[in-house]
Amino acid sequence: MEIRTHRKIDKSLSGTPLEVSPKKAKVELQTDPRMVADEKGLIHGGFIFSLADYSAMLAVNEETVVLAKAEVKFLKPVVLGDKLLAEAEVKEVEGKKRKVKVEVKRGEEVVFTGEFLCVVPEKHVLD
Repeated sequence: MEIRTHRKIDKSLSGTPLEVSPKKAKVELQTDPRMVADEKGLIHGGFIFSLADYSAMLAVNEETVVLAKAEVKFLKPVVLGDKLLAEAEVKEVEGKKRKVKVEVKRGEEVVFTGEFLCVVPEKHVLD
């Protein structure tokens, strides 16, 4: 399926799409030294959030989709070298609103969950 949104995103920071299908997406992120927050190799949560957000945008896959709200849980720490997989699925469609459930795993271990409220405006938010 053609990717219709967020085409200029830096995949090395927000993840590489593995699958994009109607109402679903899988995105993989290999953590690297740019994401490290401290001397122990902890990955800053903003990069995990970016991965999850990007996967939600791809699950909606509408050109003008934007994030309106997110309720997230960081469940386990992520460290340098971890490879993460985000799986996103649109669970509800109401007019221009899309509720997307996202789960981020390291192997079989869930490290992050979230519910993202995405909105698909008729034109780009900067127009």
